[in-house]
Amino acid sequence: MEVLDQLGKIINTPSPDKLRIVSLVPSQTELLYDLGLNEEVFGVTKFCIKPENWRKQKTVVGGTKAVKFEKVADLQPNLILANKEENEKSQIEQLAEKYPVWTSDIQTLEEALMMIKTVSTIVGKEGRGTEIIDRITTGFNTLNNVKTAENSSKKSAAYFIWRQPMMLVGGDTFINEMMDFAGFYNVMADQNRYPEVDKETLQNLNPDYILLSSEPFPFAEKHIPEFQEICPNATILLVDGEMFSWYGSRLLVAPAYFKSIIKSL
Repeated sequence: MEVLDQLGKIINTPSPDKLRIVSLVPSQTELLYDLGLNEEVFGVTKFCIKPENWRKQKTVVGGTKAVKFEKVADLQPNLILANKEENEKSQIEQLAEKYPVWTSDIQTLEEALMMIKTVSTIVGKEGRGTEIIDRITTGFNTLNNVKTAENSSKKSAAYFIWRQPMMLVGGDTFINEMMDFAGFYNVMADQNRYPEVDKETLQNLNPDYILLSSEPFPFAEKHIPEFQEICPNATILLVDGEMFSWYGSRLLVAPAYFKSIIKSL
């Protein structure tokens, strides 16, 4: 079957009954599981933590940005799932010389739903995919109603993904859109990708909230004082990075998480 990936490339994929999948994207690995796949998945990354047992049952082919090509070759995959941002371009191009590589590129909820639809079609789970999409859509529509009912204006926020150097989330990211759903206005919305900032810049941004994500840097309670010292008037929250950045079936539970944040603002 010929399908377009989200970079506009035509990919020849095998029939669902002959799948040998290697997933290089944690959120898409979780999606494969929630679509009902198991034996069709042969390889995952060390960061594919959901479902928990797959890292023991499947072959770990390295990290999202450090793929071990020999391990992939041993698995003889006929479909590799990748992502433009999470994986290294040169590695994906090298893999694509030997295997069909379907690459996602996601900055919006709509693009996430399109990914789920296409992947579910490729693996022969269209019905389950449609169910997941419908539930996610209902959840986010309900979330919008909650935001309206709360009638609260958005709070400005700086979303941190790294500590040294300090790195924030820019406007052309999936996290940026999820911040909006959670009731925040991104103070770096006019910047691209993941800009670095210094203490003075952060002070000048003067966010109402500082969001310290659990990934990729594992921010914890011990990190709060250093940010509170920089921005003493900001409210600092530790947030679940998976809820803001995983664009697969994790979106089924993200609205409830964002709802709890909105009600606490």
